[in-house]
Amino acid sequence: MPVKKIALTLVAVSTLGLAACGGAQDEAANNQVTANETEVTANEADADTLGAENVAQNMLDTASNAIDNAGDAIENASDAVANTATGNAQ
Repeated sequence: MPVKKIALTLVAVSTLGLAACGGAQDEAANNQVTANETEVTANEADADTLGAENVAQNMLDTASNAIDNAGDAIENASDAVANTATGNAQ
């Protein structure tokens, strides 16, 4: 009988030990999932930042073109006034 009790005790202790290790595996898996989610979130943030930079650059280009066009319009108006004043109107 005492041998059976010792054997049952060893099985119980081993089972508890294995159960405790299983928790560590679950924790490691959870940590890996969290790391992957963080990486995905970082990638999304990078993509959003790049998108915002592109939008800002496009806005600057559009503003620059508008200023160039306004300058051209002023130059054309100035030429028209000068041509009219000198009698060279076209």
